[in-house]
Amino acid sequence: MFHKLSACPQAIGAHTQQDAHVNAIQYLTALGLLAGAALAVNPVVMKGADFVDSTTNDRVMVIGVDYQPGGQSGYNPGSGIDPLSNGTVCLRDAALMQDLGLNTIRVYNVDPDLNHDQCASIFNEVGIYMIVDVNSPLGGESIDRSNPSGSYTASYLNRGETRLTAIRTFAVVEAFKGYPNTMAFFAGNEIINDIPTSKDNPPYIRAVQRDLKNYIAKHSSRSIPVGYSAADVREVLQDTWAYLQCAIDGNDKDVSRSDFFGLNSYSWCGPQATFQSAGYDALVSMFSATTIPVFFSEYGCNTPSPRIFNEVQALYGPQMTVLSGGLVYEFTQEASDYGLINVNDNGTASLLVDYDNLQSQMSKLNVTLLQSSNASQTQAQPPACSSGVVSSSQFGANFTLPNTPSGAQDLINNGLSNPQQGKIVQVSSTQVPVAVYATNGSQIEDLAIKPLQANQANTPNQAGTSGGSASSTPAPKHSEATLLASHMPMVFLVGLFSCIIVLVL
Repeated sequence: MFHKLSACPQAIGAHTQQDAHVNAIQYLTALGLLAGAALAVNPVVMKGADFVDSTTNDRVMVIGVDYQPGGQSGYNPGSGIDPLSNGTVCLRDAALMQDLGLNTIRVYNVDPDLNHDQCASIFNEVGIYMIVDVNSPLGGESIDRSNPSGSYTASYLNRGETRLTAIRTFAVVEAFKGYPNTMAFFAGNEIINDIPTSKDNPPYIRAVQRDLKNYIAKHSSRSIPVGYSAADVREVLQDTWAYLQCAIDGNDKDVSRSDFFGLNSYSWCGPQATFQSAGYDALVSMFSATTIPVFFSEYGCNTPSPRIFNEVQALYGPQMTVLSGGLVYEFTQEASDYGLINVNDNGTASLLVDYDNLQSQMSKLNVTLLQSSNASQTQAQPPACSSGVVSSSQFGANFTLPNTPSGAQDLINNGLSNPQQGKIVQVSSTQVPVAVYATNGSQIEDLAIKPLQANQANTPNQAGTSGGSASSTPAPKHSEATLLASHMPMVFLVGLFSCIIVLVL
């Protein structure tokens, strides 16, 4: 039966009970669509040498951090834990990353058997994309640079024979393809790291990229970029990029070419470094003809320490005309001493001076300028592959790729059997339940994530939106008026939803 409309907004505009019923259904449908939209950032696509927002067509600069709590040595599939499996940890870290103004994390080692819905949804709520490596440091879960042919197997692409949870590559795709904030996949990391490994390894990188992209094309509702993360070894760097960005037979649809090129670079060390002394000018020259996005997949030299991060202004400044940003190494303090925060034994966390210094540098960035696309870059077309694209005779410019391993083509055609498939879920809590301490030792009050509006990525000019202070002085608590204003659209929707429920029942 229908109830009176007296408790409902006049905007419903119903004149009869029948109108009310029809309008109620329409509003319920709209509400569902709006709720879904609020849970999603816009997926990222590529246009030439730029990452681009698939809806707004704004350029997307990578402003991010490498994220592997516990370090690579802490990756243990038998533990039932990986960096994106604990919602409480992700809530804490997402709030701190939101304060920094970051929009991207790179996650090196994930267990595709685990449920990552809470963590992926939390990062999605605050406008942070994820770039996920499909490999791991364990045997049989990556291409072995010393034995590429022996490690490129169907077992590597799907399921290791000796371990219960050694599902790789395709399983990682299945686990993360459903999240709109999955920005990309890394198919390999530093498989070429010197002249000897540049001889036989290049075709295997392209082969893995081909297999991944063919699987994505068959089993994902959207295209997801696949690329490579390179070591900053100048003897092979330019040839590695040139080999991976060209198109075999000149076909720009060649699925074996890299969609993007990451560079692990630590050449800017200390406050006295300059654009020239760090070799950034050489990188601009090297990648001036790039037809794919190039960015720092790791950066942040830690000598001297603490880091000043003055390279941030150079990386995102007017001289750096070819790079699409970068990822600071790394978020949590590990044995190598690159952390922005220290995770204490009791689960609390303490900000390090590096965190404050990075926040100071990020707050100076001109995001509007960074989002502007260059037409010549978005329209860049790849060169045709040939031995002439590389300069060194020692680099293996072999474009005859190894065939997809026996059994793996069936997986590409038919998909995995009962894989873990992630999806965005409701984030029920925004308040961080564990203590986090500023660099002066005082506890940060009211630390929380602030969900962004629909289809919005986080930016440095939103720093401070996470509800607490990430500096040395704890921020005052938000007033009730401020909280109400910030959530007014949701308040309206909840009220409207309640009204419609009364109306329909």
